[in-house]
Amino acid sequence: MPKGPLDLGLVLGPLRRGPADPTFRATADGSVWRASRTPAGPGTLRVRAYGGEVLGEAWGPGAEWLLDRLPEWLGAADDPEAFVPRHRVVALARHRRPGLRLTRTGLVLESLIPSVLEQKVTTDEAYRAWRLLVRRFGERAPGPAGAAQRPMFVMPAPRTWALIPSWEWHRAGVDDKRASTILRAVRVAARLEQAVTMPAAEAQARLEVVPGIGPWTSAEVVQRSHGAADAVTVGDLHLPGIVGWALAGDRYADDAVMLRLLEPYAGQRHRAARLILLSGNVPARRAPKMPRVDIGLL
Repeated sequence: MPKGPLDLGLVLGPLRRGPADPTFRATADGSVWRASRTPAGPGTLRVRAYGGEVLGEAWGPGAEWLLDRLPEWLGAADDPEAFVPRHRVVALARHRRPGLRLTRTGLVLESLIPSVLEQKVTTDEAYRAWRLLVRRFGERAPGPAGAAQRPMFVMPAPRTWALIPSWEWHRAGVDDKRASTILRAVRVAARLEQAVTMPAAEAQARLEVVPGIGPWTSAEVVQRSHGAADAVTVGDLHLPGIVGWALAGDRYADDAVMLRLLEPYAGQRHRAARLILLSGNVPARRAPKMPRVDIGLL
């Protein structure tokens, strides 16, 4: 397991897609639960920190696979000591969040599909679509999580995604463009999952071969599947302004300005961006929120 402080919420939190994500749960006893579709089959993982130790339990055909990779899920492959803060706001955030590590799940599709759903829509719309589709077409998580009063679910298998009728995508609020991207991806799921054996930049290039997957989506995937410390998200609506504000007082920064400001963190730009987001030093909202359009009602 990783040495030093470990904050389970910070490390595994990026895997959660909204407060009602059926594949992720954090409970009052400090446990984090995750239902995943592994190469060995569906599995449920429960992790909790207790008395300075980290305890993991797993159920289902994918249980052994999950437990074998638990150290990497908790950041054992990450090297936070390689990061050198260059700005006071970043240094303070790192000091206040010593348990931050970058997870490496070794799973591509489970991060790719929700990332595609988040393209060009509000997070609420994307979270709703993920929740509805996983509950409707996934399967109950193995073990006690799937038998609970509010059960957890494992996301659908690639073939199941491919067989979802067009009206069900529409009912979940997913437009044809995003649905088509997911359908193209699941047809080559095996090739995409092989990308976990590649360096992050090469994995991004493989993902971007699929029409509809660009730099924003591929970065969001490898940040989770690879624990990619340098995979900064470009093309985001808010991140450039947040980074620009925190590092230079420029709330109107674009991608080019953000990348220039993050140059001192080359090799660690994603970690720097996460620390900036955790600092809470964000500009006050001036523009209205992106309007929410539920195409399922059209």
